[in-house]
Amino acid sequence: MSTIVAGYVPTPEGEAALAWALAQAKRDGSRVVVVATPGADTDEAISEEQQIDALESRLAEDGVTGEVVHFRGAGGAADSILDHAKADDVSLVVIGQRRRSPVGKLVLGSTSQRILLEADAPVVAVKVPH
Repeated sequence: MSTIVAGYVPTPEGEAALAWALAQAKRDGSRVVVVATPGADTDEAISEEQQIDALESRLAEDGVTGEVVHFRGAGGAADSILDHAKADDVSLVVIGQRRRSPVGKLVLGSTSQRILLEADAPVVAVKVPH
């Protein structure tokens, strides 16, 4: 069984990435490893445990096997996603991508850019539908 690694932040972009990863897993029978990051604007009342529980419930509701890991550490979310993406059975990495200004397009975003350039598996960057 192959594995999809999904980067998740509680934002519209993170939700779009998770939804895409879950839909793909249902199509091809993959398991999903969700690498959850709290995000800058996260309500501090939502604990790490609550976020993990909610994401695990979402996997179960969608009938997808997998696990949720919460990003910890000083290395950054990109390091955590890339570390999980190194497993032999990882077939795909899914991240959310937000629309950017012309200057923002030049920079892309350090997390997204690192994952796109350094992941061994193919990377899907999902935009939020508008």
